[in-house]
Amino acid sequence: MVGVPRMAKQAQGGDGAAKNKKGSVGLATCTALVVANMVGTGIFTSLGFQLAEIPSQPAILLIWALGGLLALCGALCYAELSAALPRSGGEYHFLGKIYHPAVGFMAGIVSMVAGFAAPVAASAMAFGSYAQGVWPELSPRAASVFVVVLVTLVHLRSLKVSSVFQVVFTLLKIGLVLFLTYALFGRPAVAPAPAAAWSSYVVTAPFAVSLMFTLYAYSGWNAATYILGEVRVPGRVIPVALTAGTLLVAGMYLGLNAAFLHAVPAESMAGQVNVAQVAAESAFGQGGGRLVAAVIALGLVSAISAMIWAGPRVAMVLGEDYPRGFGWLQARTPAGIPARAVIAQSALTLLFLLTSTFEQVVIYTLFALTACSFLAVLGVIVLRLRAPRLTRPFRVPLYPLTPLLFLAITAFAIFYTATVKPFEACCGALTLLAGLGIYALVARRQDTGQ
Repeated sequence: MVGVPRMAKQAQGGDGAAKNKKGSVGLATCTALVVANMVGTGIFTSLGFQLAEIPSQPAILLIWALGGLLALCGALCYAELSAALPRSGGEYHFLGKIYHPAVGFMAGIVSMVAGFAAPVAASAMAFGSYAQGVWPELSPRAASVFVVVLVTLVHLRSLKVSSVFQVVFTLLKIGLVLFLTYALFGRPAVAPAPAAAWSSYVVTAPFAVSLMFTLYAYSGWNAATYILGEVRVPGRVIPVALTAGTLLVAGMYLGLNAAFLHAVPAESMAGQVNVAQVAAESAFGQGGGRLVAAVIALGLVSAISAMIWAGPRVAMVLGEDYPRGFGWLQARTPAGIPARAVIAQSALTLLFLLTSTFEQVVIYTLFALTACSFLAVLGVIVLRLRAPRLTRPFRVPLYPLTPLLFLAITAFAIFYTATVKPFEACCGALTLLAGLGIYALVARRQDTGQ
């Protein structure tokens, strides 16, 4: 365990990030990074999986509202951790300081593999699928590989180029969601399919699995915590960016899903991956569907860009802390870009693209990421008890209700998902254990000086 004096000292400047005066990233870019990470593959694919198990419109909207509330609680908790422990790295940094370096290292491995490389691959696969909807002769896999390589090259240029690229494509994506919501609500309402009372689905395994898909769609509300070292006055900027970005996305998600259910028969969307294109074709015809598919493909570039930007910062910090095993990842260009970490993450993404399916990638990420978020939010309570005098420029509102609500709902989702999807849960658990195993080997090398 890390003692209180050490945590307090590092949080007040020992890591260097707390006194960082070179941060060049502001509130607008941080908020765009949060929105871009959240609005991606999940919102354009999850509804089809959910309707296959829960054919109730009120129950579906309840799941999305609950997911938004959970994301907001998580964002507020991460905002306190970011203000108290300001350093790039996200869960890797938080868990290592709160619990033990081994737990932080485990979270770093999970973030690198399941938190960024795999979701980038999923977003790239969705990009390829939607791009093929526009150009049927196009190879989805080739399009997926192309977009990953292109965005990687953009982020190897400079932080300024990354910031402009991120804001432009995020605005495009927001415009797409707002347009679809407005256009679909302008269509005549479809008759709802007969279904059991919405309350009969609550606290059931299908409800929990559907909630996990929603949590995947909302994942990314913590994105700005991965680049704390590059943010101007992180104690002020990060809480606003996380909260504003999460609230904006929650409103868009509820609106778009309500619009889908309003204008498109549920049975035509159930089980479909490209649910947005299906909805657009049902409402506007094949031409309208192809146009929407083209805009979605461009919008997914924003999600890919956000994760290629944020993810390598975890690997960079890992390299700084464990130079004998991962030191090669900490190298930066004169512009401050961790180029080797960027290239390493993109190489791992390409491996996922060439060896896995979309569904395999998505299901793999859910369990491990939710487990790490659970530990981080629990850390807010642990840190309050163990280090009450630690400087906290931002404190979670309604403490301890906010973290306890997040922990209760997340535990429910993890438990029921493990009972319904044991194989996927085991894969996620093995990733956590692998992180601990690698830590044991690396820490031994650090201690022996090998």
